[in-house]
Amino acid sequence: MAVKIPVPSPPPSPSLFFETINAFQSSAVLKAAIELELFTAISDGAQTVGDLARRCQASERGVRVLCDYLVVLGFLTKDQQRYGLTTDSATFLVRTSPAYLGDTTGFLCSPDAMATYDDLTEVVRQGRQLEESHITPENPLWVQFARSMGGFMMLPAELIAARLGAAQGPKCKVLDIAAGHGIFGLIIARQNPNAEIVALDWPAVLEVAKENAAKFGVAARHRTMAGSAFEVDFGAGYDVVLLTNFLHHFDVPTCEQLLRKVHAALASNGRVATLEFVPNEDRVSPPVAAKFALIMLGGTPAGDAYTFSELKSMFQNAGFSRSELHALDPSPQSLVLSYR
Repeated sequence: MAVKIPVPSPPPSPSLFFETINAFQSSAVLKAAIELELFTAISDGAQTVGDLARRCQASERGVRVLCDYLVVLGFLTKDQQRYGLTTDSATFLVRTSPAYLGDTTGFLCSPDAMATYDDLTEVVRQGRQLEESHITPENPLWVQFARSMGGFMMLPAELIAARLGAAQGPKCKVLDIAAGHGIFGLIIARQNPNAEIVALDWPAVLEVAKENAAKFGVAARHRTMAGSAFEVDFGAGYDVVLLTNFLHHFDVPTCEQLLRKVHAALASNGRVATLEFVPNEDRVSPPVAAKFALIMLGGTPAGDAYTFSELKSMFQNAGFSRSELHALDPSPQSLVLSYR
């Protein structure tokens, strides 16, 4: 009979405390590197501290410390005294890359976004955001979001279009609710010459979607609908309704109210494509989706990161026949496809 030898537990360590309490430094380091265009400089061949300092117009001491910190974080590699890019950094942080994400700092690191956590203790006490909701008509925050986050949404937009088969058909009518930058509908329009997109959002935000429609070369099949998704008349006969990064702003009754309206606007065989950060039922995995609930706690009156069972129940209560959960790897978000 084998004897199981107990494995001693590691001694207590303050490392996690220090790493977490100082985590704000990591976001500051990444933001500074993006603003200095450090990753682009390395991509262009500047790999030593001296070369990078000259290219970024910064001190050698500052660049050395910044680069070493980025190595520790996993954004850079280091061989002797030369720095290199990881695959992720080359893909997402070099300005000339089509998947460049550096512009997202304009929204994710904006004063409004950062202020959410100035008094998180009181947010937790009250169970909601402390300031007036940013989900208000003509809030300039959403124009900033539309201009900053379009690149970040290219990957999930491509993956959703692929899952939908780019909504191929002799005719495809798509409603893009809270369209923002419009990327999700525009990808479908670019892949399917039969697709017609109706983008719904506030008027100022829709100007960004119009600009992108022109860049994508699909402006002739892209029209806009201004106003609140809860108030405007959608019309009817849509083959696909896009609900991307929207439901998490609201509580369950409000979501179901909207979904009943969406259900009525769909064609008989219509589908809803919902993009969300969807945590597992344990609510602590996967990490990115699980952590998203905190953003909703501090940034909305009653929003949340909903599990698939919660989303499925919302759609069922609104009259939908079934819903499916699809991973969108390598995106941290998930797609819920719901059928009328």
